[in-house]
Amino acid sequence: MADFQPDLADEARRRLGASLADQREANKRWQAMVRAPRSRGALTRYRSVLGPPESAEHRTIGDLECEALLWPLPLWPDLRFEVLAAPDGAVWNEWLVRAPGARGPVLRSPDDLLPWSATVDEVARAFAPVRPMEGTAPTRWRLAFTAQGRPCVAEFTYGLLQRVGP
Repeated sequence: MADFQPDLADEARRRLGASLADQREANKRWQAMVRAPRSRGALTRYRSVLGPPESAEHRTIGDLECEALLWPLPLWPDLRFEVLAAPDGAVWNEWLVRAPGARGPVLRSPDDLLPWSATVDEVARAFAPVRPMEGTAPTRWRLAFTAQGRPCVAEFTYGLLQRVGP
């Protein structure tokens, strides 16, 4: 997220009480876990780093059966980190979603789309119809839509809005 919003990322790090060295060390450990030759599966990694999920539920999406696991986040109490996992433990999706019962932002125009304010689902519902586009990395998504007569593209990292452009 620092690629898009470095100032917000710095502020978030400070709110968590972490130094830049702490951040770099955490990233180094995470990258080592992800790239290890005998790496644990993604779901096992998330459980080891985030602890037990706050909730887990069976979910059917089309013909696919999966488990949806949610973890709370200290930075964003109204959001949850959601992992959708196949019955064999393979992770299909990992992103931020609005916490159950939490109210999302009111999105009426592109001016309402502030960085870190909305999730992919919220923007998709507010500006339907949208066209999903390929992101620039595995953890990034883009949505194309028209708002107030002008074409827009919203970019997300881990499902959280980063920026909107033409």
